[in-house]
Amino acid sequence: MEIIFGLITISLIVAILFLVAFVWAVRTKQYDDTYTPSVRMLFEDEPMDPPQKP
Repeated sequence: MEIIFGLITISLIVAILFLVAFVWAVRTKQYDDTYTPSVRMLFEDEPMDPPQKP
């Protein structure tokens, strides 16, 4: 029975840590741009310069 209380305590601590991490991510505006990642693959890459010989 003691192990069940220990597992419940650990799971609550992990859940609270994930909630804090999610709130931190939302407050630092990490979820603001939802459009650009979906169309990023359609953008052309910049052409690379050929390597220069010394």
